[in-house]
Amino acid sequence: MLSRLEEARSLDGVTDKLQAAVSAVVKPRWLRDLLHGTPQGHPLHPVLVQVPVGAFISAAVLDLVPGGHRSATTLIGVGTASVAPAVAAGLVDWSELTRDRQRLGLVHATVNVVGVSFYAASLVARLRGGSGRALSFAGLTVISLGAHLGGHLSYALGGGVSHAATEMPRVPDDWTSVGELSTLPERKPAVRTVGDVPVLLYRDGQTVTAMVERCGHEGGPLGEGAVEEDCVVCPWHGSTFRLRDGVVVHGPAAADQPLLRVRVRDGAVEVAHP
Repeated sequence: MLSRLEEARSLDGVTDKLQAAVSAVVKPRWLRDLLHGTPQGHPLHPVLVQVPVGAFISAAVLDLVPGGHRSATTLIGVGTASVAPAVAAGLVDWSELTRDRQRLGLVHATVNVVGVSFYAASLVARLRGGSGRALSFAGLTVISLGAHLGGHLSYALGGGVSHAATEMPRVPDDWTSVGELSTLPERKPAVRTVGDVPVLLYRDGQTVTAMVERCGHEGGPLGEGAVEEDCVVCPWHGSTFRLRDGVVVHGPAAADQPLLRVRVRDGAVEVAHP
């Protein structure tokens, strides 16, 4: 079922329009970085989602407790109000995913919009003196489905997961030669293979830095990216990493690019697992 959603090309027209709208509305790079979670070092959307989800689940518990209706109403109000920042971060992340992930992400977002609509209707009913319980429980059922889709997007399809980190276990623990120091260009990236892992090398005099060449965001080939101010820019989505230490400068990547250990022995450059 979920694989069919990932392959549903009929959704591409909607995803293209929504992606264009997100890019048009969220233009400043600092704002996109903030919503991606780049300054924090991890995606922001999963953190922000905890507020509405936690509020909605707690409200459901209180609705089952005698005398808990008023407190449940307050929590539903908090949860509904906190949806906006979570949606903003999620849309910015979604806008720079691969096509298959965008299709599933669109369904994930649509389901959650329906669920939150039930909660908004419940809140209105409660404020007017009604029960609103049926609407809120319907909302909880729907956003639970949305959470299932979000979990599949993250854990099965790798949306928001560092693709560079998955490369690290395949880097040999033993020191492996990647060639002579003299063969590496000065202050320009070069790609070598260690085991079966592509590694990006950057030489500055006698110092060499080695990082995983596969971009942490979506696995783009950093070796094919442009070099700007001693940083390498991923050719796929523009994630920018400082070459000398792998620090992420701009998103959509949120985490630094993993580094390998490096040493120079008898003129040869050797790398190993950290």
